[in-house]
Amino acid sequence: MSSPVDPNNVIMTGENSFIRLSADGGKTQTDRASHWRVLWCPAGAGHALFLKSALTGGAARIWSDNPPVARWLQKEIESLLFPAFADAATPVTSAQFSRSGGIDSRAAELATAKDAEILLCWEDFLAPFVLTMPPGTGGRPIGVFSTFFPARSARIALNGRLAAGAPYPEKRGERDSSSACLAWSETWVRPAG
Repeated sequence: MSSPVDPNNVIMTGENSFIRLSADGGKTQTDRASHWRVLWCPAGAGHALFLKSALTGGAARIWSDNPPVARWLQKEIESLLFPAFADAATPVTSAQFSRSGGIDSRAAELATAKDAEILLCWEDFLAPFVLTMPPGTGGRPIGVFSTFFPARSARIALNGRLAAGAPYPEKRGERDSSSACLAWSETWVRPAG
């Protein structure tokens, strides 16, 4: 009988919901947001929001309530997902985070900083599925297991200004998905040894 325990070492568990917007159906991205709710990683627990958008003048910005968590995410995960978010020279701005709603209506994440209010919203959800990408998938040295709730509609707002792009359909394996997903119950792993 095979073991019910995954053989890899856990390096992070929590959530990593995202929104990627485009004005041309996904050929080019105009806005990209990566929202992390970290329940545990070697740097502790906390939230981090990475945003590169027309709203930020095309520059990457980072907000967090635990800067060491944001820096750990940059080094260990975002460097593999989206290198523009991994630049250690990007300042980390202090912010508070809150969630509202859910998949039965509209889910929202709000980051509030001294000089900024960033609102991410997801709605009109497709059927959820579990994403299974063990280490080595796509050439990545680490793996991830997550429950995706793809949204047909999503918005990014910075200080009340809305990003102009829209999410676009994507396939993940044989499942219908989109470029805007709540990614809950997410665990990242590294091979043992």
